[in-house]
Amino acid sequence: MNPSDHRIFGITGWKNSGKTTLAVKLVSELARRGWKVSTVKHAHHDFDIDKEGTDSWRHRKAGAGEVAIVSDRRWALMHELSEEAEPTLAEIIARFAPCDLVLVEGYKREHHKKIEARRLDARSTDPLSTDDPTIVAIASDHAISGETIPVFDLDDIAGLADMIEREMQLSRDPS
Repeated sequence: MNPSDHRIFGITGWKNSGKTTLAVKLVSELARRGWKVSTVKHAHHDFDIDKEGTDSWRHRKAGAGEVAIVSDRRWALMHELSEEAEPTLAEIIARFAPCDLVLVEGYKREHHKKIEARRLDARSTDPLSTDDPTIVAIASDHAISGETIPVFDLDDIAGLADMIEREMQLSRDPS
């Protein structure tokens, strides 16, 4: 599937700004509304979804470039990059099955529409929206004035989901 076939909406912000909590709540709300949502989470460090000693971990450590884990409930594909560059967001999304919306956490520099999460105890309180025209709203745990884009309470999940539906032109067929 071509990444341009997907509706992509992001959540951005500094470390500890509430991105993951907001993403989880939005996925839950949008799924409750009947939308099929997929997600991408960008990690800035070495991570592993496998546990040391498992069979799949042993396959990867033995040199397998890709390892699929399959059961009657789910499947996962792990791809070792070795000397390859990190795949682009578009390359990752191109592997997704069809869905109504891809919610992306992180990827500050990508050009899809985003919500900026802000919390007073985040690593930085410098606004990202002033230099990023793709940020279409702010979700904050504190009052913000002087913004030219909508500001939502970080806990206004219904309002944020409504805004995402409008921005992404998600609507049910009346038929």
